[in-house]
Amino acid sequence: MRNRVFPEIKKHLGFGMMRLPVIETKSEGEEKPQSKINNEAVCEMVDTFIANGFNYFDTAHGYHSGLSELAIKDCLTTRHDRSEYILTNKLTDEFFKSEEEIRPLFQLQLDACGVEYFDFYLMHAQNARNFEYFKKCHAYETAFELKKEGKVRHVGLSFHDKAEVLDKILTEYPEVEIVQIQFNYLDYEDINVEGRKVYEVCRKHNKPVLVMEPVRGGNLVRLPEDAVKVFDDLRAETGTDCTNAGYALRYAAGFDGIEVVLSGMSNFDQIKDNMKTFTQDDGDVLPLTEKEFEAISKVVEIFRSKGAIPCTSCRYCIEENTCPMDIRIPGLFSALNRKILFDDPDAADDYANFYTKNHGKASDCIKCGMCENVCPQHLEIRDLLEKIAETFE
Repeated sequence: MRNRVFPEIKKHLGFGMMRLPVIETKSEGEEKPQSKINNEAVCEMVDTFIANGFNYFDTAHGYHSGLSELAIKDCLTTRHDRSEYILTNKLTDEFFKSEEEIRPLFQLQLDACGVEYFDFYLMHAQNARNFEYFKKCHAYETAFELKKEGKVRHVGLSFHDKAEVLDKILTEYPEVEIVQIQFNYLDYEDINVEGRKVYEVCRKHNKPVLVMEPVRGGNLVRLPEDAVKVFDDLRAETGTDCTNAGYALRYAAGFDGIEVVLSGMSNFDQIKDNMKTFTQDDGDVLPLTEKEFEAISKVVEIFRSKGAIPCTSCRYCIEENTCPMDIRIPGLFSALNRKILFDDPDAADDYANFYTKNHGKASDCIKCGMCENVCPQHLEIRDLLEKIAETFE
């Protein structure tokens, strides 16, 4: 991490509030269990994060179907002084239909989070399709006006598309101050994500970078057995205690212009492990050695050879009732990946007794394509569900 632009960000690990611990509850007469945020656990995580000098928090209106913003208010903003945290929120296309609806949505977000301004406000999940929608609704212009009014400190965007699309956006809107991109060692040369090329566009336009998915939704933590051996051998040879997550975070943080590496942390152990990685005096990470880079290259080769589904469990495909058949797509992908990567004998049982018990099965897919329209990874979900049905049904 070099060339830091925003000194108000104390350390450069960010707390992504999109994979918070939840509690499943089911009241009498309800057909399906309801999820609510485990506020007690989140409060402990937030307090520990701030007590250790970290202050960057990230949310969006659709995270946890709106519950993430409420958790921000319950666990962060009502319990800590405004000077103790940096808060990022996002403008998501599914929640506004015209320019006139943006400001009321923005105020709703402020109220839900319990703040009077956002430090960063990002145009959410930009790609070639929805960028035109944002332009039509003058979303960028509205965000810049909110900045002038003091309701937003900085305007940026989060991005999920090819590098040429990002280049177009930043050329048309040079006022954008920061860009959030998917960046990790598995996606660096991926032809769909174009991690390296997208990062290079950020550098070309001199935009600082926020990293999302540094551990690819946990996939770079829960490694295949032969990949685990690569890192175990490395740890034995070098005497380091760096975890699998630590290697991924250090990789993402090691490039120039990286302002924050976000991690969607779900439990207290993840908080502790991730904070341990950012131990340098300036809140940075220890740079990877040549041996560590070589080990990471071997792990990438192993992943590529397995043919697992590159899903990050972002849940965009199922949030806000996207799937009309209530198919819990990320869970089904997880079950298949566990079978592919780990030959997990429990994957089939979990498919039948957990992922589909109160929800749709893979074979229930009606091919509407709504999930594919919102998938940041551009996965061919309908075809993959056919494969899952063949495997487990």
